[in-house]
Amino acid sequence: MLAAMGPAAPTTETFKRPRRARVREIRDRLRELYGRPEARPHGEPVEELVRTVLSQNTNDRNRDVAYERLRERFPTWDEVRDAPLDEIEEAIRPGGLAYTKAPRIQEILRRLDGDDLQWLRDAPREDAIGFLVELQGVGRKTAACVLIFSFGRPEIPVDTHVERVGKRLGLISPRASLDQAHDEIRAIVDPEDAWELHINLIAHGRAVCRPQPRCDECALLRMCPHGRTLRREGRGAEGPKRVRRK
Repeated sequence: MLAAMGPAAPTTETFKRPRRARVREIRDRLRELYGRPEARPHGEPVEELVRTVLSQNTNDRNRDVAYERLRERFPTWDEVRDAPLDEIEEAIRPGGLAYTKAPRIQEILRRLDGDDLQWLRDAPREDAIGFLVELQGVGRKTAACVLIFSFGRPEIPVDTHVERVGKRLGLISPRASLDQAHDEIRAIVDPEDAWELHINLIAHGRAVCRPQPRCDECALLRMCPHGRTLRREGRGAEGPKRVRRK
């Protein structure tokens, strides 16, 4: 196994935005490994907004438990907005950081004031993102989640996995901020591939390209500046092993 050496191999001096043809090659290799996930936007932007707030600093299972408990206890968003704060905290406790997330969710719902956010479906991208990031606790990742998972708009939410894998593969500049990372990766990905690449980059980050990467198991090793740098410095493996889909 190769040793980790940070999230990215390219330096700021050598980084060049990859051609779309190279991005498609990476897409195809990831598709061989993890399949081609089907885009299924659900059309509920307020739900996605709340789910994404609940997902902060926790895993998907805990987020889903917290969300279901919240909706079982408070079936409407007006009820969530107007409920005593301690009751919201208790409902979402399985998701962690309830004392932070509960007031954040209520403040967002007060700001929306009954707006169902359906207008985001066709709004200019800059207007949609600008509105969302002005809400308390909402950053670019949350805004991107709302747009792609609610309406199928071509965004790639950059979570810790997408950032790590993207920088190692040279899709994102090593020194890019999270905001810059969202713009950089979106600029090089075909719009119709946004959902697939987002899901499969996460899958690869969880399975192989972990903080301590398993480069000797990686089918993308020869396409990866990070992996090539490790091998050049004598920390490489004999070669990639095919990761089988389960």
